[in-house]
Amino acid sequence: MRKEWVTGYLLILPAAVVLAAFTHVPIVRTVHDSLFSRASAIRPSRFVGTGNFETLASDPVFWKVLGNNLAFALGTVPVSIALALVMALLVNRKIRGQGTLRLAYFLPTMLPMIAAANLWLFFYTPDIGLLDQILGAFGVSGTNWLGDPDTVMPCLIAMTVWKEAGFFMIFYLAALQTQPPELWEAAHLEGASRWVYFRRVLFPMLMPTTMFVLINAVLNAFKLVDHLFIMTKGGPNNASNLLLYYIFENAFAFNDMPAAAALTTVLLALLALLAVSQFLFLDKRVHYR
Repeated sequence: MRKEWVTGYLLILPAAVVLAAFTHVPIVRTVHDSLFSRASAIRPSRFVGTGNFETLASDPVFWKVLGNNLAFALGTVPVSIALALVMALLVNRKIRGQGTLRLAYFLPTMLPMIAAANLWLFFYTPDIGLLDQILGAFGVSGTNWLGDPDTVMPCLIAMTVWKEAGFFMIFYLAALQTQPPELWEAAHLEGASRWVYFRRVLFPMLMPTTMFVLINAVLNAFKLVDHLFIMTKGGPNNASNLLLYYIFENAFAFNDMPAAAALTTVLLALLALLAVSQFLFLDKRVHYR
């Protein structure tokens, strides 16, 4: 028995070392750095305990950025999942051009985020952008979509949904193709409509996939930052700033590593809380087979 344990631990040792080196050790180091002050040329860093977190709590920009990220998650996660499920249902049927339609839905996922941001930057450019050109044909004047605090976040949400829905569609499509056709045949014989079959039978069977997609969508909502470099730089007036970009600003633009470490610790704690909450509240609704 002991020999089997040793063999098992040796088999997982390479993966455990990589995981510890690139995940656990950086997390511990980040939490450690968040408890120290900012060092300078004449003054070394010193232990300040929760001082950096108290500074964050009194920082209005932090609360604005946190609110932006929560709004970004609420705007992207449910819409992306719902759209992915609808697209998967459409391309799972035997229709003409099925392969082309699947490719069209999945194509945005294959584009790098920087390329997608540049593409949508052309759409949103005032006056000469595609969106303003279309609206101009109906007599609507041009709008600075990314320069207006009221429109910049919906614009980023629209681009992110377009980028991610096709990726989540793949998981739903794979799950749909594993569903036994006898379920629909039995429901049809009982007189159930397609909507009743979807609500009572199919969607509950897809809950494991939905939970997996939901966790990934929430994580993506808090770690997507590439598009901000190209499109807004967090502006105007931090209206589109998100936590990860704010961490980057503190670390490299403001050269305040302790503040960036504190922000990272808050982000990790928030993601852990969201993941645990999803498991606690959704796991009972998941039907495993």
